[in-house]
Amino acid sequence: MLVDILSLFPEYFRGPFDVSMLMRAQDKGCIEIRHTDIRDFAENKHQRVDDRPFGGGPGMVMKPDPVVRAIRSVRSPRSHVVCLSPQGVLLSAAKCEELSRKEHLILLCGHYEGIDERAIEIAVDEEISIGDYVLTNGCAAAIVLVDAVSRFIPGVIGHPDAVREDSFQNGIFDAPHYTRPEVFEGLEVPAVLRGGNHAEIQKWRETEAIKKTSRIRPELVKERT
Repeated sequence: MLVDILSLFPEYFRGPFDVSMLMRAQDKGCIEIRHTDIRDFAENKHQRVDDRPFGGGPGMVMKPDPVVRAIRSVRSPRSHVVCLSPQGVLLSAAKCEELSRKEHLILLCGHYEGIDERAIEIAVDEEISIGDYVLTNGCAAAIVLVDAVSRFIPGVIGHPDAVREDSFQNGIFDAPHYTRPEVFEGLEVPAVLRGGNHAEIQKWRETEAIKKTSRIRPELVKERT
């Protein structure tokens, strides 16, 4: 997959994509991440990309012309353009898996009070939100989306079945996990996990997953019934 990230702060991404799993995914050629500075597409000597909002109100709004030019500079017939926005569709495991099948993702990061709506209408395929809250800009949201989507790209995760057992893949939380030591500060690893009966282990994991989901996110359990 090719990912183009359009923002006002390309340097924001230097750390997260240069370590751990995402670094290895790039080294293996599973994913290529490129960065575009939207300011480069401002046609004024000060590279200004924002202006006061029509109708009044606080803050500034990103101008449509540099945003659209930036998108068109990297867009091709196989591109899918996503704007990271608190007004977008909520990011989910299913949406991440869907996006992982795209050949080319263009991620547009919002800044200031937002982006002129005309840029979104003209050049964006969908808006996606990572949660019901507002960030200072869309860069952190882009990092979250790339990380979550990349896990579904073949070759990124060492064990391909691992993502199928994660939280939300079946609509609920994952089951609790344990490792050595068997006893830690008086708490023991459940006996069923040490017994070697795989059918019983699977049954226990399903029960515990539903139990924890019911306690913390009961609406997810209701949606399954």
